[in-house]
Amino acid sequence: MYQVLYRKWRPKSFSDVVGQPQVTETLKNELTSGRVAHAYLFTGSRGTGKTTCAKILAKAVNCLNPKDGDPCGECEICRGIDDGSVMDIVEIDAASNNGVDSIRTLREEANFTPAAAKYRVYIIDEVHMLSVGAFNALLKTLEEPPAHVIFILATTEVHKLPATILSRCQRFDFHRIPPQEIAERLTYVAEHEDASIEPQAALLIARLADGALRDALSILDQCFGRAKTVTEDVVVETAGLVGRNHLFELADAVRRQDSATALEMIDRLHASSKDMARLCEELSSHFRSLMLIKTMKEPRSLLAVTDSEYGELTEQSRAISIETILHAIDALQATLEKMFRGGDRRVEFELAMIRLCSPRLDTSAQALLRRIEALEHGAPPQRTAAMPSRRAAAPAAQREEPEPPDASGCPEAPVPGDMETPQKRPASSAEPEQVIGELKAGAEQLTEWPEIVQALKSYSHTVAAAFNGSTAYLSGEYVLIDAPNEIAFKLLRKPEQRENMRKAIQQVTGRTYNLGPYRKPKKDSPEDDPLAQLAQKAENQGIPVETK
Repeated sequence: MYQVLYRKWRPKSFSDVVGQPQVTETLKNELTSGRVAHAYLFTGSRGTGKTTCAKILAKAVNCLNPKDGDPCGECEICRGIDDGSVMDIVEIDAASNNGVDSIRTLREEANFTPAAAKYRVYIIDEVHMLSVGAFNALLKTLEEPPAHVIFILATTEVHKLPATILSRCQRFDFHRIPPQEIAERLTYVAEHEDASIEPQAALLIARLADGALRDALSILDQCFGRAKTVTEDVVVETAGLVGRNHLFELADAVRRQDSATALEMIDRLHASSKDMARLCEELSSHFRSLMLIKTMKEPRSLLAVTDSEYGELTEQSRAISIETILHAIDALQATLEKMFRGGDRRVEFELAMIRLCSPRLDTSAQALLRRIEALEHGAPPQRTAAMPSRRAAAPAAQREEPEPPDASGCPEAPVPGDMETPQKRPASSAEPEQVIGELKAGAEQLTEWPEIVQALKSYSHTVAAAFNGSTAYLSGEYVLIDAPNEIAFKLLRKPEQRENMRKAIQQVTGRTYNLGPYRKPKKDSPEDDPLAQLAQKAENQGIPVETK
């Protein structure tokens, strides 16, 4: 029967243990000097060697011919422990034996002397799963066990252990194994399995394993199922790192404040059976990568990505502010909590993306910081891809707006798609005044205008003060401004001030508009009405006139 790599290559001695010198050297010195404690506590994250070191320690204290603290692996006791024939080494899974009765049975067995070995060793794995009653039942035996009994407790969540248990044990903390040491071990294993692995592929597996050698060997086992020569591409395909472009697109949608694109992407992923909670976790991890690149000088060792993807992440991080990244991580983590409390996962994720794409809809502290950052730095979000500005499509020589031709001080709205002066337009073209008149008919009030005026202060306090008390209206690609004084329009005649106004509008709305004055419709005076003039003349002649 095939034996998986992490079992086949489990270390047999302390010298083979990878990445835990602070544990192995201390244990070897204790064994060499004969200072063996009665209770040990091994704590650390998964796959770092806790159970492995517990088994090696159990063999070492009973080995007939120990070598510098390591078990020889050749005596009858070592061979018996390896094949399970020596019954004095007892492994207990506290997750399934967590009751008081299990501990009482252990206490009764501990009173019996070992059958073959020198010590009876109890290895209690996941000890934090014991109940309160079981911990209390274990206390006295753990403090003063019989001379032939050694307890080795292993856990990944040491904070769940009572202080009374911690104080009775000699504690050893297992650290996450560095990626370079994991990569070296993978290369060693591959060579002895008649296979090969590229250095970059080994390093990528090490980063994916997040400091757990057992996880790294499991990934390597999967890679061997694909090819005996493990390359970086093989690791990418095996670990499911392909097809992550949607994360970059969603992050870009947040940067551009383009909720429409984000919702369309979510719909496509949902239709392809993508789990929304998993997608939320992946996007949160993606923004974490951007955060590390944004804030660290050398973040490469912390990111489990290929070199090409690291380059893409670096490029994207330059375009996204740290406030936006922190807002995204905070919102996505809160969304994950809501998802696991029973809410509709798709709806929760869509709500989170809408808030990220429209910070003004989010009242969280991170969203407010993001909006403040935009105001302070005057960095307006880029236009969304779904709503391109017509100014961007015009030739470079035609993008500058002309000076208003009239003397009223009101800048005229240019004809959409045409940036030439009215004098240069063909005779068949509509005049600016006619265009503005047509636009007024369908105009609606711009509710964000007060916020735009506030944003304008970061560019020009003078212009912002001139527009206090003004209103604005939206009509197609135009923002029509109704100002209470002519000074505001005189300021806007300057190209740099018009550009500042556009930046403020884009910063708040996410879109770029053309500018124009909003002119109220003129009411026909009675003097210009022929019927009114006729009625007036009749009344002057004494002829009664009835009007309806």
